[in-house]
Amino acid sequence: MNPINNLQFTSIVPAGKLGQAQAPQDAASFKDYLLDSIREVNSMQQDADRAVEQLAAGGDVNPAEVLTAVQKADIAFRMMMQIRNKMVQAYNEIQNIRV
Repeated sequence: MNPINNLQFTSIVPAGKLGQAQAPQDAASFKDYLLDSIREVNSMQQDADRAVEQLAAGGDVNPAEVLTAVQKADIAFRMMMQIRNKMVQAYNEIQNIRV
Protein backbone atom coordinates (compact mmCIF):
# COMPACT_ATOMS: atom_id res chain seq x y z
CA MET A 1 0.00 0.00 0.00
CA ASN A 2 1.47 3.28 -1.09
CA PRO A 3 -0.46 6.18 0.46
CA ILE A 4 0.89 8.61 -2.10
CA ASN A 5 -0.79 6.65 -4.91
CA ASN A 6 -4.07 6.56 -2.98
CA LEU A 7 -4.41 10.28 -2.33
CA GLN A 8 -7.91 11.57 -2.73
CA PHE A 9 -8.36 15.28 -3.01
CA THR A 10 -11.53 16.47 -1.38
CA SER A 11 -12.85 19.94 -0.99
CA ILE A 12 -12.21 21.22 2.52
CA VAL A 13 -14.56 24.16 2.04
CA PRO A 14 -18.04 23.10 0.89
CA ALA A 15 -19.76 25.32 -1.63
CA GLY A 16 -21.54 28.19 0.10
CA LYS A 17 -19.64 27.80 3.39
CA LEU A 18 -16.50 29.75 2.66
CA GLY A 19 -16.06 31.12 6.20
CA GLN A 20 -16.63 27.75 7.92
CA ALA A 21 -13.78 25.53 6.72
CA GLN A 22 -13.65 22.11 8.36
CA ALA A 23 -11.87 18.93 7.35
CA PRO A 24 -14.18 16.12 6.20
CA GLN A 25 -14.75 13.48 8.87
CA ASP A 26 -14.06 10.47 6.63
CA ALA A 27 -10.90 11.83 4.98
CA ALA A 28 -7.52 10.93 6.46
CA SER A 29 -5.34 13.82 7.54
CA PHE A 30 -1.96 14.74 6.11
CA LYS A 31 -0.43 13.52 9.36
CA ASP A 32 -1.98 10.07 8.83
CA TYR A 33 -0.64 9.87 5.28
CA LEU A 34 2.79 10.95 6.46
CA LEU A 35 2.89 8.43 9.31
CA ASP A 36 1.68 5.63 7.03
CA SER A 37 4.41 6.49 4.53
CA ILE A 38 7.07 6.45 7.24
CA ARG A 39 5.82 3.07 8.49
CA GLU A 40 5.89 1.70 4.95
CA VAL A 41 9.46 2.90 4.36
CA ASN A 42 10.48 1.37 7.69
CA SER A 43 8.85 -1.92 6.69
CA MET A 44 10.70 -1.89 3.38
CA GLN A 45 13.99 -1.28 5.21
CA GLN A 46 13.32 -4.18 7.59
CA ASP A 47 12.38 -6.52 4.72
CA ALA A 48 15.58 -5.61 2.88
CA ASP A 49 17.63 -6.20 6.05
CA ARG A 50 16.06 -9.64 6.53
CA ALA A 51 16.72 -10.54 2.88
CA VAL A 52 20.37 -9.50 3.17
CA GLU A 53 20.76 -11.51 6.39
CA GLN A 54 19.25 -14.59 4.73
CA LEU A 55 21.55 -14.19 1.74
CA ALA A 56 24.61 -13.80 3.99
CA ALA A 57 23.60 -16.86 6.03
CA GLY A 58 23.35 -18.96 2.87
CA GLY A 59 19.58 -19.17 2.89
CA ASP A 60 17.45 -20.11 -0.08
CA VAL A 61 16.96 -16.61 -1.47
CA ASN A 62 17.43 -15.18 -4.94
CA PRO A 63 20.26 -12.57 -5.01
CA ALA A 64 18.39 -10.55 -7.64
CA GLU A 65 15.37 -10.29 -5.34
CA VAL A 66 17.61 -9.21 -2.47
CA LEU A 67 19.18 -6.52 -4.63
CA THR A 68 15.76 -5.35 -5.77
CA ALA A 69 14.48 -5.16 -2.17
CA VAL A 70 17.54 -3.19 -1.08
CA GLN A 71 17.22 -0.77 -3.99
CA LYS A 72 13.50 -0.25 -3.40
CA ALA A 73 14.14 0.46 0.28
CA ASP A 74 16.95 2.87 -0.62
CA ILE A 75 14.84 4.78 -3.13
CA ALA A 76 11.90 4.98 -0.71
CA PHE A 77 14.19 6.27 2.04
CA ARG A 78 15.75 8.87 -0.25
CA MET A 79 12.31 10.06 -1.32
CA MET A 80 11.22 10.30 2.32
CA MET A 81 14.31 12.37 3.10
CA GLN A 82 13.58 14.72 0.17
CA ILE A 83 10.02 15.18 1.43
CA ARG A 84 11.36 15.93 4.90
CA ASN A 85 13.83 18.44 3.47
CA LYS A 86 11.07 20.20 1.52
CA MET A 87 8.85 20.33 4.60
CA VAL A 88 11.66 21.82 6.70
CA GLN A 89 12.39 24.34 3.95
CA ALA A 90 8.70 25.32 3.79
CA TYR A 91 8.58 25.64 7.59
CA ASN A 92 11.64 27.90 7.56
CA GLU A 93 10.13 30.07 4.83
CA ILE A 94 6.92 30.42 6.80
CA GLN A 95 8.90 31.43 9.88
CA ASN A 96 10.67 34.14 7.90
CA ILE A 97 7.42 35.79 6.79
CA ARG A 98 7.04 39.21 8.36
CA VAL A 99 3.64 39.91 9.82
